[in-house]
Amino acid sequence: MNPRIGFVTSVASELDRQLNFAAAGDFDYVEVLMDGPHAHETLASRASDVRATLADHGLDLVVHLPFPTDIGSPYPGVRDGAIETQRTCIDVAADLGAEKGVLHPESSAWEVAWEDAALRDHIDASVADLTAYGADRGLEICAENIFDSAYTIEHIDRLLANTDASMTLDTGHARVTGYDAADTAAFVADHADRISHVHLNDTRRPADEHLPFGAGNLDFEPIFEAFPSGWTGTLSLEIGTRSLEYLEYSRSHLDELL
Repeated sequence: MNPRIGFVTSVASELDRQLNFAAAGDFDYVEVLMDGPHAHETLASRASDVRATLADHGLDLVVHLPFPTDIGSPYPGVRDGAIETQRTCIDVAADLGAEKGVLHPESSAWEVAWEDAALRDHIDASVADLTAYGADRGLEICAENIFDSAYTIEHIDRLLANTDASMTLDTGHARVTGYDAADTAAFVADHADRISHVHLNDTRRPADEHLPFGAGNLDFEPIFEAFPSGWTGTLSLEIGTRSLEYLEYSRSHLDELL
């Protein structure tokens, strides 16, 4: 296992501050969450500055496309609008030089009225569309397992079979779905060829806590061991904090495990 290491940016902290921290902390890349103050309009308006900062620091770029955009909506107008929004974000990400884009394959349709099986057809078509659109612009789309959705880790095999998308494995989302470390490790062993990106989302319980890495009790060692020795994907620390000190602690703990 020879991954590159980065972290998901916080919308509660200035992007330049986080980029400077990434360079000082010897991270390989940053994963910019394209929402709020870092939405595509803002990033596009300062694209040259962002590209220059990344180049000066020797940092690669991954983006987390905004969510929840309803790319699985049963209503064509809503679905088309969501796809168009994601395409615009992909254009901006590609212009910034991003190599991967994390995508939530989900719908916010009313669960009482719409069964997951029906929504998956719409999601599959949208993900296929966006994967091809991204590929044409040099951006690899990585669909993420989402808890309490049509595409939890239990069902994402179908999406991988029906599209050319890569996968983002979110460890915390897997745990919320009921997977322990051994279950997630088994999934990795079966799908490492499609897993391009990982969100290291630590938890103390089956909840989407996004704790500093090592502050939870999720056992990452068997998960890492399940990846083949030649795996060269990307690992993002996904922490719900604006504290750079927690990111520093998380990187130190991750380095110890790796």
